[in-house]
Amino acid sequence: MSLPPAGRVLRAIGVDDAPFARKPGAKVVVLGALCANTRFETLVTTRVRAFGWNATDAIADAIATSKFHAQLHVVLLDGIAVGGLNVIDLVALAQRTERPCIAVMRKVPDLAAMEKAIRQYPRPEARLALLKRAGPVIERDGFVFQVRGGDASLAVEALARVTDTGNVPEPLRLAHRIGSGWVLGESGRRA
Repeated sequence: MSLPPAGRVLRAIGVDDAPFARKPGAKVVVLGALCANTRFETLVTTRVRAFGWNATDAIADAIATSKFHAQLHVVLLDGIAVGGLNVIDLVALAQRTERPCIAVMRKVPDLAAMEKAIRQYPRPEARLALLKRAGPVIERDGFVFQVRGGDASLAVEALARVTDTGNVPEPLRLAHRIGSGWVLGESGRRA
């Protein structure tokens, strides 16, 4: 799928988890803030299990069955996991949503630290395989990301078009803020 030409509206959904109890099996609210360029339009929600295995299915179902799916151009994720280490299969998500999927990070991840953390939970090899399947971590034009269902150039263009200031795309910033407000009663400063 290609992006709409410059000057046309780009619709992106930013997916992030809300604060949650850090114990395996806890319910985690996951929010998708859909924006037209940088303007908020609507919200999609789902739930996953903390440190579980249902993130890909839950997020794919929420997006693919949404009445806004046909208008959507790209899916943005705040990292490659929600609910702790409920790792998202980026390839499967791109296939099921039929949209490019971009896992956005604030900085290049410490892969050794991630592996160490993953090895403390059940089925570490399967979780590590999903991380590898997500592809290389790319640093370009101030963004750090992994992309499936599209290439790095498409990802950079999409990220730039939905980012107002800094390097956090507006749909992800909004999903983070709304999730914090929903669970904690108010949102923090960091998004």
